[in-house]
Amino acid sequence: MNKNYFLTACFFLISLGLVQAQNDSKKDFYDTNSVKEFRIKFEQKDWAELMDSLRLAGDGMLIGDLTLDGVKLSDVGIRYRGTRSFKTGSKRNAFNIKLNYINKEQNVDGYKSLKLSNALRDPSMVREVLSYEIARKYMPAPKANYARLYINEEYFGLFVNVESVNKKFLKENFGSKDNTFFKCAPHIDDMDDASKGCKMKIFSSLQHEENVECYKPNYELKSDDEEGWKDLSKLTKALAQNPKKISEVLNVDRTLWMLAFNNVLVNLSSYTGQQSQNYYLYKDDSGKFNPIIWDLNLSFGSFKNTGNGSDLNLKKLQTLDPLLHINNDSKPLISALLKNPQYQKLYLSHMRTILYDNFVNGEYEKRARTLQRLIQVPFINDQNKFYTTNQFNSSLRSTIGKRSKIPGLIELMGKRAKFLKKHKKLTPIPPEVVEVTVISREKLAPKDIKSFNIIAQVDKRPKNVKVYYRYDSTSPYRSIYMKDDGKHDDGKASDGMYGISLKPQDGQETLEYYIMAETIYSIEFSPTNYMFAPYTADLNELNQ
Repeated sequence: MNKNYFLTACFFLISLGLVQAQNDSKKDFYDTNSVKEFRIKFEQKDWAELMDSLRLAGDGMLIGDLTLDGVKLSDVGIRYRGTRSFKTGSKRNAFNIKLNYINKEQNVDGYKSLKLSNALRDPSMVREVLSYEIARKYMPAPKANYARLYINEEYFGLFVNVESVNKKFLKENFGSKDNTFFKCAPHIDDMDDASKGCKMKIFSSLQHEENVECYKPNYELKSDDEEGWKDLSKLTKALAQNPKKISEVLNVDRTLWMLAFNNVLVNLSSYTGQQSQNYYLYKDDSGKFNPIIWDLNLSFGSFKNTGNGSDLNLKKLQTLDPLLHINNDSKPLISALLKNPQYQKLYLSHMRTILYDNFVNGEYEKRARTLQRLIQVPFINDQNKFYTTNQFNSSLRSTIGKRSKIPGLIELMGKRAKFLKKHKKLTPIPPEVVEVTVISREKLAPKDIKSFNIIAQVDKRPKNVKVYYRYDSTSPYRSIYMKDDGKHDDGKASDGMYGISLKPQDGQETLEYYIMAETIYSIEFSPTNYMFAPYTADLNELNQ
C-alpha cells in the first residue's frame, strides 16, 4: 500500500471518529433521560496505583483511551478529582477526564473536559442531577446526567456526569470567557495565615481583606490576569463599606436567585453553609460579578452545618429560616443584600417561585422517582456503590445512616414546603400579571407605528409596575414605570391596565422585555422565567 495513501486513510478514520463523536452528542450529551457509557482503557496494569500517586502528587494525568457510547477517543488525560472523598485504593473516586490532553482539537459536542462525580453521601443518587435541573430554570448552572463507568472492561459503577464550569460554559452563558474568573473553594487545610494579618477561617465568604494575599488560600483565580485579585478586592470592599452601590460590581438578581435556591433546597455545602464554598464568580462584560453554583451532591440537607453551632437535626433542616444569616456580618453576600428592603423582597419572591414551581406542587418528587427508575438497574449492578439497594429504594422517604443521617428528599422537602408556604415572610399574596400585549398597527392606518406600546393587566392592587427592556440581547436591561392613567392606550385611569410607550432612538426594530409588579410586601414577574425567556416584540410584525 502506498505510504501516503495509508497515512491519509488513517487521518480520515481518526477525523471520522471525532466527527462521529460530535454528531452523536447532538442528541444532547447531558440529556437527563439517558445513561452514558464510559469505557476507559489503560495500557498499564498498575494504573490504579499510578492514579493514586498522581492524585497525591497533585499534578499530571494518566493517558488512556475512552470509548464514549461506542465512539473511541484516543489518548485522553485521566486523573482523580481533587475532592475530599478521594481514598487510595478506592473504586469510587471521582474522575476528571481531558479529551484534548494530547489532541488539542478532540472533543464531544464542543466539550473537552468531563467530570464524573461519585455521589458521595447521596443514597438516592438523584441529589446532584435533580438539583442542577432545578437550578437551571433560574440561573446559569451546569448540566448533569448519569454514566456507567467501565475500566479495562470491569464495571466500576454508576457515576454522575457533570458539566465543567470552564471557558465553554462561560461563553455559552455570558457571551465571553476571558474576564476575571474565580473558583470559590477554600483550602480548608491551609488556614495558618494569621502571621500575615489575615482573618482566620473565613473561607470564601467574601469578607474584605486589605492584603490581597489573604484571599489566595480561599479562592482560586482561574483566569490569566493577576489583576483579578484587585477585582475581587473591589467586590468585597463594596459589600463591606458601600453595599448601596453593590449593583455596580455584582449582578444582584443572579446572586439572590442562588441564595434563594440554597435556602429552599437546604443546600448548605454552599455559600449559605459553614464553609461559604462551592460556587464560582465570573465578571461579565458589563463589569459585574455573577455567582455560578457548583457541587450539589450534598444538597437537600446531606450537609447540615450553617456555621452557627453544631449540625442541624431533621426538624431544624425542615424549618431552616428563610432569612438565615441576615444579621451575620461574616456572610456579607447575604447580610449586606438582605438588609436592603428591596433586595429582600426580590429574594423572597425568588424563594416563592422556586417553592411553588417545584415543591408545593410535588414536581420534585415525581422527577426524583423518574430518575431513580432510570438508574435502578445500573445502580443494582454496581458492586462498588456506597449504599445498598434497600437504602437506595428507601432513600426518598427515610433517613439513611445512623451517623451521617442523610434525610430522605420527600421526608425533608414535604414538611419544608409546608413550613415555607406558611411562613410569614412568604405568605403575602403577590400581584398577578394577568395579560401582557403589545399594540399592533390598526388596519388601514395610513402610517406604520414606530413605538412599542405595551399594555399589562395587573390585579391585586400593585404599588408599582415596571417594564424592563432592551433592544438587543447583548445590552443590559433598562427600566421604566408603567402608568395606569388612561394616557397610554391602557383604557381608563385606575382600571388595573398599565401602559407605556417605548420609542427606539436609533432605529431598532426588536424588543426584549419583562414586567415586574410589586406590592409593599411582595414582587411578581411576567414571564416568571424572564431571565432566560423574556417577552419579545418586532415592529415589522406589529405593522403587518
